Amino acid sequence: MLHRELGEDRRAVRAAMSDFVAERASHRHFFALPMPPAQAIAWFTPEGERGRAEDWDPAYVYPAAGVTEEGMVFTTAAGGEATLWLLTRYEPDAGRAEYARVTHGSRIAMVKVLCEAEGAQTRVTVSYTITALSDAGNEYVREMSARRFADYIDTWPEAIARARAPK
Repeated sequence: MLHRELGEDRRAVRAAMSDFVAERASHRHFFALPMPPAQAIAWFTPEGERGRAEDWDPAYVYPAAGVTEEGMVFTTAAGGEATLWLLTRYEPDAGRAEYARVTHGSRIAMVKVLCEAEGAQTRVTVSYTITALSDAGNEYVREMSARRFADYIDTWPEAIARARAPK
């Protein structure tokens, strides 16, 4: 019975998507942080982001304690959108964190952060590839221009500086 119901659900989803054509955008932007890469990458973990982003409050699915490790799963509701995250690659010694994230009914994205030494500071490269899952997702993809993406990423160094400042 359940198998039959799941099959019907899949057919309904396929029928609804038969006219849908997904759009995709990829963007990359760079900025510098005045710290070594191993310290910088910590700002791009769920807890690091909690320290710098006002609307960020991850709820940990696995591991429940929120230990940052490959395969960790968590959810967020930033901006009023429920998003499921999976940490697909985490190499803190190499300054690398990569995530897959799904905002149900809208879009899926791959997020990559690379922190590399550049003189006395760290060059942070942030890359997003966003694929729409619906018409609303297509609208989001279209609105996230290279300029808008860069403007958004450019807020990160200031947020990190505020979070690091003595209270």
